[in-house]
Amino acid sequence: MLGLPETTKACLFDLDGVLTDTAVLHNAAWKTMFDAFLTARGQAPFDPVKDYQQYVDGRRREDGVRTFLISRGIALPEGSPGDPPEADTVYGLASRKNALLLDLIARKGVQVFPGSVDYVRKARAAGLRTAVVSSSANTVEVLQSAGISGLFDARIDGVVAAKRKLPGKPEPDTFLAGAAAVDVPAGLCAVFEDALAGVEAGRAGRFGTVVGVDRVRDGFHAPALKAHGADIVVTDLADLLER
Repeated sequence: MLGLPETTKACLFDLDGVLTDTAVLHNAAWKTMFDAFLTARGQAPFDPVKDYQQYVDGRRREDGVRTFLISRGIALPEGSPGDPPEADTVYGLASRKNALLLDLIARKGVQVFPGSVDYVRKARAAGLRTAVVSSSANTVEVLQSAGISGLFDARIDGVVAAKRKLPGKPEPDTFLAGAAAVDVPAGLCAVFEDALAGVEAGRAGRFGTVVGVDRVRDGFHAPALKAHGADIVVTDLADLLER
């Protein structure tokens, strides 16, 4: 009934864009931050489709900054995690983006995708273990704002990854940590991701099933999710209940 192999014992869910409609807020924060930075250097603005999907979506903030800056041939000092938003360093830009995101969340709130949350509830009712695996350091706040904190047996997020020194997506380490946290081998877990870096992580970790979630629906993102490692692509997790 869940559209997954019968051997599946656990579901590992990305947060932004899979369960919560916060990807649009992340995108807006990235664009606002990078556009101001790029304009001062005479460069073209941040593309909210191409640049977002290729360089920052699904990655930790600092990794997204690094990857995007490399694409534009811009070198900045690394700085340190405590850098303020005003600092022109990798960590400073990451902090600037996070401040913009938190402001958007405070003003607009967090909306969930009802079909996806219903899927999580059905997975738990079927006896599957559940974990949220997100690169965001704001996962706790987003889960609480959305009212879905109680739906998960484990949480691996940007805060946990930093403490454990786990590399972010597209490396599989955070998803593997999620599988370990629910005590289920990777081969018996299903990964749910909307980002290209996330499905790459699912494939690299040899998970039983990698489900790509196409929220973009532009005709290009779904094939890209398949090409990067998704076994199945759906527009919402509720689609799996109809398979």
